[in-house]
Amino acid sequence: MPDAGQNLLAAMITPAVLISACGTLIFSTSTRLARNVDRVRVLTAHMEQLFSGMIKDFPEEHRRELEVQLGYYARRSQIIQGSLTSLYVSLGIFVAASVTAALTTLVSRLTWLPGLLGVAGTLALFVGAMLLIRETGLALRAVNSEMEFALRLGRLYQERHVASPPDAGGKGP
Repeated sequence: MPDAGQNLLAAMITPAVLISACGTLIFSTSTRLARNVDRVRVLTAHMEQLFSGMIKDFPEEHRRELEVQLGYYARRSQIIQGSLTSLYVSLGIFVAASVTAALTTLVSRLTWLPGLLGVAGTLALFVGAMLLIRETGLALRAVNSEMEFALRLGRLYQERHVASPPDAGGKGP
């Protein structure tokens, strides 16, 4: 029959594993947020180039696509922030579950608390994961939109080239 010390250790291991999982998700989600911020800065620089007249070809198409992309990134940032909040809450609850598991050796009336905290932490972790799935779908839509724009822009350049070839002035090799 296991002694109380072994039971305590077993009760504290599960939250510790989940704490590690939360930490990994927090790290990768924070990286997603940082990449999102970097991309917004690039789009902002493009917008400044557009409005300063540096981008002369198809400015209206560029402007529309920049607005679409900035909309995607704004929504993605909000979703990522919600996910990070859920993951941090989950992390805190799992730490509390681990601490209360240790406290149950001193206060036997609290034996129900670590389990309840474990369930609450798992629910918060689930919410964070669902938000990340939602954000991933939005990221895919943003990338698809960007690829479609690049193809559309290529067709516009091709149409312009066909309409007025570069050697149309009679100069040839």
